[in-house]
Amino acid sequence: MGKPTGFMEYERQSQREREPQQRVKDWQDYTEPMTEQEVQTQAARCMDCGVPTCHTGTEINGVTSGCPVYHLIPEWNDLVYQGQWKEALKREHEMNNFPEFTGTACPAPCEGGCVLGINEPPVAIRTVERAIIEKGFEEGWVVPEPPEKRTGKKVAVIGSGPAGLAAAAQLNKAGHWVTVFERNDRVGGLLTYGIPEMKLPYEMVERRVALLVQEGITFMTNMEVGKNYPVEKLQSEFDASILCGGATIHRDIQVEGRELKGIHYAMEFLHANTKSLLDSNLQDGKYLSAKGKDVIVIGGGDTGTDCLATAVRHDCKSLTQFDIYDKKGAVRDELGNPWPQYPIIHRLEYGQKEAASKFGEDPRAYAVQTTRFVGNEEGHVKEVHTIHVKLRIDENGNRIREEIPGTEKVWPADLVLLAIGFNGPEQGLLQQLNVETNPNSTVKAEYGKYATNVEGVFSAGDMRRGQSLIVWAINEGREVARECDRYLMGATVLP
Repeated sequence: MGKPTGFMEYERQSQREREPQQRVKDWQDYTEPMTEQEVQTQAARCMDCGVPTCHTGTEINGVTSGCPVYHLIPEWNDLVYQGQWKEALKREHEMNNFPEFTGTACPAPCEGGCVLGINEPPVAIRTVERAIIEKGFEEGWVVPEPPEKRTGKKVAVIGSGPAGLAAAAQLNKAGHWVTVFERNDRVGGLLTYGIPEMKLPYEMVERRVALLVQEGITFMTNMEVGKNYPVEKLQSEFDASILCGGATIHRDIQVEGRELKGIHYAMEFLHANTKSLLDSNLQDGKYLSAKGKDVIVIGGGDTGTDCLATAVRHDCKSLTQFDIYDKKGAVRDELGNPWPQYPIIHRLEYGQKEAASKFGEDPRAYAVQTTRFVGNEEGHVKEVHTIHVKLRIDENGNRIREEIPGTEKVWPADLVLLAIGFNGPEQGLLQQLNVETNPNSTVKAEYGKYATNVEGVFSAGDMRRGQSLIVWAINEGREVARECDRYLMGATVLP
């Protein structure tokens, strides 16, 4: 806990943001640091709640509650309040290999499980978390810690997203030789090419990867196992393999006109933009530009918000985000979404704030369903047709969306971005390895065990569980490392 009476004395203050009209002129981090005193004040709000639920990750009715990596949140809040930052950093790293990633891009289900959040704004846990790790880097406390001895065992990790990086980091600590394969030109998976630069700067990924390299991990980029690196070579050169390739099959929309030009998956848009930005500061032109265009983003989640923020920086002509759900309330539904579930409430995220600053209003249109796309003579999209829908629960408990007659609308569109999630992992490598999959195409490997049907092959992260959060990926990466270590050594030294 922090100060015993802190939760009564201090109001919540989360990570400060730069002025929207200014930050959209660049690709720098849209947030700005708080002072140490401000962070300590926020840590002081951590109350003596008796049974803290912020640090115990679980799922309640499909909604994450608490922290899946079991972060020692009350402990490092208290240490920050006491000014013991270096000790707080040790506690932070004890359960989370990459607090800079979760402290920046995690939706913070820990805050949804905060006991104070029952009747007051919760502790600003993510803000404190990020402040600790950033101070650690600034002070030079985060240094390479290579293992004292090696086991001689070699492990291949396929995929360098948060699950793959966490697995690699843990296995390296156990003394194994770890090689991480990444098919893109840069390490990080969706941390790099799925989250825009202003939300999670690539420098964050680079500095952590540099530490992992110094600790002895080998990274092979532009290397796709099953294509330019044969599966047979993988099986002969490594004692074990861990599949952390993510869930990268895009969910599509099947309506008339889907084949028109100008309709793209969100990740095409985000990936190309980040690559061009990192390669040439967008000077090579190798990205999908929204400049001067009427942009429609279909999908109300975080990826859709990232598309908004990117399109605004391109100086689009107009910008609308379709959300299939009704607008949520300002406070949680105590019956359908009780504490300690993550609160499903209306939020104005950074991309919506930026769009509103440019166009004067929240860009979201709620309870909207796309019915068809219409193109021009050149076969390029020019309109999106929609209708409003209402949700009905039938007698069997099925959720049915019914169209509301008379609510049809036509939206001008030069660029349409589909941000409606992912269906599961790509199947090519899995088929080459003869790995069994579940009916939803994810890898069949029991949670907590992570072993596939193939001897010495494990899987974790989105590839195993389906599309999920960064913090769940880190959780599974750490746990699969433990089970892989057990497989290799007969016992394990990993948590």
